[in-house]
Amino acid sequence: MQVTLDRSFIGRSSPPTPPYDVGREKIREFADAVGDPNPIYRERESAEKLGYPDVIAPPTFPVVISSRAGAQVIFDPALGLDYSRVVHGEQRFVYSRPVQAGDQLTVAVTVADIRSARGNDIITVRGEVSTVHGEHVVTAYSTLVARGTAEGESAETGGAAGAAGGSAETGGAEAGTVGGAARGAIGDTAGVGTGASAAPAEVG
Repeated sequence: MQVTLDRSFIGRSSPPTPPYDVGREKIREFADAVGDPNPIYRERESAEKLGYPDVIAPPTFPVVISSRAGAQVIFDPALGLDYSRVVHGEQRFVYSRPVQAGDQLTVAVTVADIRSARGNDIITVRGEVSTVHGEHVVTAYSTLVARGTAEGESAETGGAAGAAGGSAETGGAEAGTVGGAARGAIGDTAGVGTGASAAPAEVG
């Protein structure tokens, strides 16, 4: 039986997560995993030349903590999400500054939107990533598509990602390009670390 997502979850927030300690080794391992050789993710000296106090993380690194925080909402039985039908629609990040080694980060998650399109239920979750001292670092947006679960609409699952508004397109202010970062599920990614920028940068 098809179950439509409970729209009363829109606006619902979870408490901030326990602090996550960002270490140099964790950053290096993530950079290796996404195939990005940029030295500013590995060498403090390289990062310092660009004005950072320590190595910084690749632009998609916050998915490590934001996805864990989002699970508090996504796997709530009352939401009605059948995860066996879920495909990833979109992931994007809006930065105030890069994540850097030594950060202690928490994430507060809010359900930003729930809607239906082409017979699919679409949920967008926003994660506000901040330091334990209250400094905003990045806002992470994740859109998931539950295929063929919307009531009263025909299920056209082939364009599920498109129904979510497009997948992984870079927009907003950019601060350099990190080649090869997180291709595939997230797509080609615009970086935040290779050119210092005081303005928030959006990575999609």
